Amino acid sequence: MHGTRAQQVQLPRAAAVSGHGDHAAGRIGPNAIIQTAEALRLLLGEDTTRRVFAVARLDGYLSVPPAGMVDEAEVIRLHGALRTVLDDETARAVATRAGQLTAAYLLAHRIPSAAQRVLRLLPARLAGRALTRAISAHAWTFAGTGTFTARPGRPTLYEISHCPLCREHHGDHAVCDFYAATFETLFATLVHPNAHAREIGCEATGAHACRFEVDW
Repeated sequence: MHGTRAQQVQLPRAAAVSGHGDHAAGRIGPNAIIQTAEALRLLLGEDTTRRVFAVARLDGYLSVPPAGMVDEAEVIRLHGALRTVLDDETARAVATRAGQLTAAYLLAHRIPSAAQRVLRLLPARLAGRALTRAISAHAWTFAGTGTFTARPGRPTLYEISHCPLCREHHGDHAVCDFYAATFETLFATLVHPNAHAREIGCEATGAHACRFEVDW
């Protein structure tokens, strides 16, 4: 997730369906790395942050954060390192905090304040559709070589196939907390304060795609 223009926050005429842009295949916005580092520092301190980034072979980003889109392989390694270095509960807490920080960054720097005011004035059903259209338009900034599709409504359903966050990981529960927290924070801020997002299917557990449900 990287940017949203005011003119793209409009009501869709139909359900949003989007893949990644060909020009950005295999690239993901830098917040997936920058905000994960910040979440680690906030929750666990500098030493653990350095240990995780060392395992991911991304030490250099701690002194010089990425300034543009990054190779999705780096994001895959970083989220894998979270699960390698930390226990499951802690890794998920860090990913969740990183998603919240990413949404906060988008709200502060990428989504125009005028567009935010419009969304907050709309009924939740319409605001959710408009936000979904904006998210779909920028799916190429967070899905990498994965494919993002969306079905607006209540609940709103998002799906990422070939999801980078859990690629090459196999387990007994969903692990894409970064995405769920980002979606939830955006919806809670712009659509309805009681919005909640949860991952209802994950490729890590054998599902055909990572599926997220947002309701309020």
